[in-house]
Amino acid sequence: MPRFYSPPPLPLSGTFDLPPDAAHHASHVLRLRVGDAVEIFDGIGNECRGLIADLSGKRVTVTEIAATGNKRESPLHVVLAQALSGSEKMDWIVQKSTELGVTEFQPLATERSVARLSAERVTNRLKHWQQVAISACEQSGRNVLPKIHAPLDIMVWLQQTKSMPDTKLSGAKYILLPGGTASLHDQTKPQGKVVLMIGAEGGFSQAESTAALQCGYIPIRLGARVMRTETAAIAGLAVLQTLWGDF
Repeated sequence: MPRFYSPPPLPLSGTFDLPPDAAHHASHVLRLRVGDAVEIFDGIGNECRGLIADLSGKRVTVTEIAATGNKRESPLHVVLAQALSGSEKMDWIVQKSTELGVTEFQPLATERSVARLSAERVTNRLKHWQQVAISACEQSGRNVLPKIHAPLDIMVWLQQTKSMPDTKLSGAKYILLPGGTASLHDQTKPQGKVVLMIGAEGGFSQAESTAALQCGYIPIRLGARVMRTETAAIAGLAVLQTLWGDF
């Protein structure tokens, strides 16, 4: 069933006009017709279904709206702290991590990041990544959009997370390193947020790795092979969802 994002508030009954972008996609891309069933979600957990009642010009009207009550979010709160990479790789990571249920996405500027974003480009990239996440939610059935934060320098990020408690009853902080000595399979199930930090194409510098360890991050290694940054992010998320999420 076609799914469309509509910013809240979402009507859970009656009649509703799809937002302009969703209406264009429904009528001109998917070429839906009167009587076709659609789903609409608001990005904060609500979803409803209805039938297309009218397609006229740029307007698409949905009627017989009813809330579904579907809940598709993982019980695991994962923050993916991803070093900035090439634009296509970042898009791919945002898309796939959204499908895998990531809760928050924190881009990081690191020494070896290929991408360098000016203040103007940051605004544009945030809007673009948000749209990528919306499309991924439409495809995957998620009703909650991941929160995409503005990029931060890695050292600033590490200081912000340094005070995060590191007890078995709270969250956990992991950094993927080729020389990591621990495995996710050996970790105790966290009760709070899980932070997973991934390096750029060239990995983390020695100074960044050392700073992360001093801030309480556990060095994790995914097998004996060195993965590309986009592979490491997706593999790490899949392992977390398998161990403690809803896989």
